[in-house]
Amino acid sequence: MAIPPVVVSAARAGWNWQWQQLMQGLGPADSDGNYRRPAAAFSALPPLPTNAAEPGSHVLIVGRSCPWAHRAWLVWTLRQLQNSIELLVVEPDPEAGRWRFGTPFLGCSTLQELYRRSGATTDQRATVPVLVERSSGRVVLGESARLIELLNQWPAPAEAPDLAPAELSAGIEGWRELFQGAVNDGVYRCGFARNQSAYDRAESELFAALEQAEAALGTSGAGPWLCGNCLTLADVQLFPTLIRLELVYAPLFGVSRRPLWQLPALWHWRQRVFGLPGVADTCCDQAWRQDYFGALFPLHPSGIVPAGPALATLVQAPPPP
Repeated sequence: MAIPPVVVSAARAGWNWQWQQLMQGLGPADSDGNYRRPAAAFSALPPLPTNAAEPGSHVLIVGRSCPWAHRAWLVWTLRQLQNSIELLVVEPDPEAGRWRFGTPFLGCSTLQELYRRSGATTDQRATVPVLVERSSGRVVLGESARLIELLNQWPAPAEAPDLAPAELSAGIEGWRELFQGAVNDGVYRCGFARNQSAYDRAESELFAALEQAEAALGTSGAGPWLCGNCLTLADVQLFPTLIRLELVYAPLFGVSRRPLWQLPALWHWRQRVFGLPGVADTCCDQAWRQDYFGALFPLHPSGIVPAGPALATLVQAPPPP
C-alpha cells in the first residue's frame, strides 16, 4: 500500500528537524547555515621548550583518521623527530564522541581527561594533534596550524628539511591561509553545510582554490612544489585533504564536481608527496573510511562503510584525459 503524501511530508519535516539538532552537535553553524569550526584549546604558539632536544621529552598525540593530526604527523616524519618526540596514536570512541588511549597515558584513559588536567574548560573540545611534555604531563600546544610551525623549529638532524625557509615566507603563508579556509576546512564546510546556499559557497571556494594551486603547479618552469624547488609547510598543509579526497570527502561531503585526475598537476604533486620517505606510513586509508563513514551519523545514518578506490590507485599515474 502506498504511503500517503501527508505521512511522507511529516516524516521529512521530522527528520529534518532531528538532523538539524544532530548537526549542531557535530559542527555548529552560523545563522546562514555556514559551518563554523570551534576554536581549539591551547592554541597560542609557545616558545621552543628548553628541553626540546632531550630524547623522549615530548609526546605528539595523533589520530589516524584526523587530517589536522596528519599534518603534524607529516612534519614529525619529514623532519625526523623520532628521537626527541614520541608518537602516540589515540583511537576514536564514536559512541562517546571522544579520543581514547589504548593503554592509560600519564594516568589518563581519554584525551579529554588529559585536556582537563591541563586546564581546558568543559566547553573546549579535546582534539588531535596535541603536543605534551612528558615530565609534567602538560599540554604544550593543541592547534595544528601552530603546531606544525613549532615542529619545524624543533631541533632535528642536519639533513632534515626546513619546511619554512625565510626567503619563501610570503608564498608559504599565502598558500597556507588560502588552504586553511577554502580547502582544509572547506571540505567540512561543504559536508556540514545546513542548506544549499551554504554548500554552494563552500564548494565554489574549494574548487577555486584547487584550480589556483593547479595553475601554479602547471606553470612552465614551476614546481615541483607549491613554492618552487623546496617542500614547505604549504605542501604539508594541502596533502592530508587531497589524499582523502576520493576516499572520503567526495562521496561523504559531496565534493565530487571535479575528480583530481582532471587537475593533473595536482595529481602528480600528490604522487610526489606520497613518495617521500615515511609519508606512506602516515596514510591509513582503511581507518579514514571506517571512522568517517562509521562515526558521522548525521551525514551517514546507516553506518555502512562503502567500497572505495584502493589508495594505491590514487598515487599512480592518472588516467588519460
